[in-house]
Amino acid sequence: MKNENKILKEVVIYCDGSCKGNPGPGGWAAILIYRGKRKILTGFAKETTNNIMELTCAIKALEKLKEPCTVALYSDSTYLVKGMTEWMQNWKEKGWKNSKKKQIKNLELWQQLERLAQKHNIYWQWLKGHEGHPENEECDRLAKYQIKKHIK
Repeated sequence: MKNENKILKEVVIYCDGSCKGNPGPGGWAAILIYRGKRKILTGFAKETTNNIMELTCAIKALEKLKEPCTVALYSDSTYLVKGMTEWMQNWKEKGWKNSKKKQIKNLELWQQLERLAQKHNIYWQWLKGHEGHPENEECDRLAKYQIKKHIK
């Protein structure tokens, strides 16, 4: 584990991505919480996929951290959480190929996420979406609003 001898700031991140059609216009949102203070990040992509939005919100949130931190990152995306906790090591050992020996989808985003994750001690947490978790629901609303706001 990195930064073992240094006390790191503890940050909680909630993130969610959304897409209208798949592919189609997409939005993402992240809520960062540090010492009770919240920072909300949002974004939009004209033509994307849901999985790209899920990866993007985690990347954008981690990019905001100015120094190494201990991070609890919550997402309702099994693609994101399992990718980082279960699949990544295998992909890397196989030259970023999946079980069918094909290059994994969204390679550049996974590699960017891996580089960012190496700077921090991250606990990737999956939570079931649409189950009433306030920050998850807020991220869902914000991500969908990004789509609505940009397509008329």
